[in-house]
Amino acid sequence: MNSAKLILFAALLAITAVFIAAWVRNVRRNRPPAGMRPTPLEVAVGFVTNFFDTLGIGSFAPTTSIFKLKRMVPDERIPGTLNVGHAMPTVVQALVFIAIVNVGMATLVGLIAAAVAGAWLGAGVVSSWPRRNVQIGMGAALVVAAVLFVMASLHLIPGGGDALSLEGWRFGAGLVGNFLLGALMTLGIGLYAPCMILVSLLGMNPIAAFPIMMGSCAFLMPVGSLRFIEMGSYSPRPALALAVGGVPGVLIAAFIVKSLPLTALRWGVVAVVLYAAIAMLRSAREPPGVSPPRG
Repeated sequence: MNSAKLILFAALLAITAVFIAAWVRNVRRNRPPAGMRPTPLEVAVGFVTNFFDTLGIGSFAPTTSIFKLKRMVPDERIPGTLNVGHAMPTVVQALVFIAIVNVGMATLVGLIAAAVAGAWLGAGVVSSWPRRNVQIGMGAALVVAAVLFVMASLHLIPGGGDALSLEGWRFGAGLVGNFLLGALMTLGIGLYAPCMILVSLLGMNPIAAFPIMMGSCAFLMPVGSLRFIEMGSYSPRPALALAVGGVPGVLIAAFIVKSLPLTALRWGVVAVVLYAAIAMLRSAREPPGVSPPRG
């Protein structure tokens, strides 16, 4: 492993350590009344969503759908819970795929930095949004996610080229694109499928998307999560469950299963995500006095 990757790993581990320390301090200070011991269902959600996330399905849209259908997390806390809870499993994904997939380091570092900057600004906005704004935003985000799942299932996502790095205007376009994807990620739009489309449109080998998209999420999610933790805009116990179930899900998918026929699963995810999108948008039309679910 070259020195540039080692430096990137050291930076990722340092940021992750800061994130974990902030999360622990927040939980100790606030002591959630429901306690911090996750339920088996909450841990199972973390395991299943991160297992398929590692295989390329994505975790945000399926997790949002489950949270909404089972009323596990108040709507306004879903974006923060997704970012905080899925951060650790995504760090594990990034360590694995950055190590085994070769991609231009300037491209990798540049696109990761752009996504982190977008997430930092986006989390500052989303964490202070009222519940109705979050419901509308996440409803729209879920519709976008469903469209991307359909594109993947119908093979409409560009096939890409052979490049393993970006130069000139393509590099600039990649920076702008990943900055916007990082900002949208804090709202609950998963970065994986949009990032795959972005790098393919710019002529990169789709394999190069894996370290870029996983590295981007691994850096931006702890950074963006600091905002959500600071504002208290997340649900601590479900977030912990996503992390506890998610890390083994990632390791099993990456080193044991490695690949599955996912087409049928994607169509099932489309149906569930669209249902959750409609439910989220309908909730946004409820009178302000209607109490959100607790979680």
